[in-house]
Amino acid sequence: MTPVFSPSRRRSSGLRWILPVSTIALLVALPVLSIFWLALFPEENIWPHLLDTVLFHYISATLVLAFGVGLFTLLAGVGSAWLVTMCRFPGRRFFEWALLLPFAVPAYVIAYVYTDLLEYAGPVQKLLRDWFGWQTSRDYWFPEIRSMGGAIAMLSLVLYPYVYMLARAAFIEQCGSIRAASRSLGCTPWQSFVRVSLPMARPAIAVGLSLVLMETLNDFGTVDFFAVRTLSVGIYDTWLSRGNLGGAAQIACSTLVFVVLLIALERMGRARQRHFVQSPSRSRDSYRLRGWRAALASACCGLLLLCGFGVPLLVLGGYALANFASYWTDDFFTIALNSLLLSATAALITALLGLLLAYGKRLYPVRLVKSLVGFAKLGYAMPGAVMAIGVLIPLAAFDNALDAWLRAQFDISIGLLLSGSVFAIVFAYTARFLAVSAGAIESSLDKVTPSMDRASRSLGRNSWQTLWAVHLPLVRAGLLSGALVVFVDCMKELPATLLLRPFGFDTLATYIYQFASDEMLERSALGALMIVLVGLLPVILLSRSMGRRSGEAQAELIESEAPAL
Repeated sequence: MTPVFSPSRRRSSGLRWILPVSTIALLVALPVLSIFWLALFPEENIWPHLLDTVLFHYISATLVLAFGVGLFTLLAGVGSAWLVTMCRFPGRRFFEWALLLPFAVPAYVIAYVYTDLLEYAGPVQKLLRDWFGWQTSRDYWFPEIRSMGGAIAMLSLVLYPYVYMLARAAFIEQCGSIRAASRSLGCTPWQSFVRVSLPMARPAIAVGLSLVLMETLNDFGTVDFFAVRTLSVGIYDTWLSRGNLGGAAQIACSTLVFVVLLIALERMGRARQRHFVQSPSRSRDSYRLRGWRAALASACCGLLLLCGFGVPLLVLGGYALANFASYWTDDFFTIALNSLLLSATAALITALLGLLLAYGKRLYPVRLVKSLVGFAKLGYAMPGAVMAIGVLIPLAAFDNALDAWLRAQFDISIGLLLSGSVFAIVFAYTARFLAVSAGAIESSLDKVTPSMDRASRSLGRNSWQTLWAVHLPLVRAGLLSGALVVFVDCMKELPATLLLRPFGFDTLATYIYQFASDEMLERSALGALMIVLVGLLPVILLSRSMGRRSGEAQAELIESEAPAL
């Protein structure tokens, strides 16, 4: 990036910006450092017991789940992206944006819906028994929804849009003349896709797939409900069920090893491949599908949309409308308000801190500042359960030290001032999703020419005045889009909220989890529907960006949610 100021001015400006950037990076890094500290020096070392009993089971289940979800999201995301980008068939323009809709549905919500539909006492199996005269489960075979396969299917249905968005953006940006050259050399459309388009899109697909796998590692509601014992479930059980925070920290370290390996493999895969393409042509070549091929393409896209969004929306909407009067109570209103306030607060804080990080990097783009900003973005790579442990350790230590000092000096006890309040939840949200906001703002700032900074300084304005008068209006769209994505992610966040919430405090996510775990989907339907509808906001933003600037805008927005990669 071109330096904004002269070397002398950069040095004086950098000294003022290194301190806030370093402070933010340290606060975000504090949970990670705390986890490793507690894992190395626990009050009770149960690591040998974990190795002998459950750890390898947790790891194997996590690997199987990640492989299954990765495979299905790769097939669904890349296949649907290729169809809507390079083929013409009935409904293509509708599917271009509609295939993003499952992104709005949390994985644990869709798991509750399909369990209610497909379990033995559900309407689907009841209908089959009525039709065929079956009496018991011994008379027929039906796939078990509460299983590893069910968890893979549920997560895949709502996570494939990550791969779809980036794959589609990559296909759109490819130059049509390259594919035309492959066709002139005798390649069929399928061979052109496999040999030319797919290798060129591999870096973007790798980022999308990495995001899918990170969300899979973070999931707790789905795997817990389906009794799939992954690492995230192991953290929860070891902490709350067995009362051993040190053991939970040790399992969390195992999870972080997977995250680090995932990031390293993704970067290695992209580093090995370099290619240069011309600007994409205005009119993309496409293949017209006819007959059964066109019907099959429409059916595949429609099935993804129906299973990932249509069925959950219909089921939740039906339950919510049928029981709206009885479930819309003062308690429910309070819970919904808790979610909105927590998410809005975290979105505001991450927007402010992300602006400081991005602007500090712009003013003083040296290796130290770049490294600190990159370090501050690593919180997004941490699963929610891991972040919860990392937040609780330093806050609890601070509370205990302050309480002991007040007892000794004034004979006053304040209890759990920070770790037992909503502050812990907001801190966890901020540390985990700061990267989303910072990435969106940084992407917008990169498009502002450095000459505007120099012009502002020549008029006598300092860096803060330049930020307020020049940059803030220009990056407003990126700041708002980043804050919106953070708001929706916080509304859906379950593991961190479940582990850190104060006694008697609920959000929509924990409210849904409690009732759905007790087989009371009707009671949780209204809250689940609210989360789905709120989740549509970034989907609408993505859809509008696709209509405005083709694949470029959607790539920018999804990259703001993949800053750790």
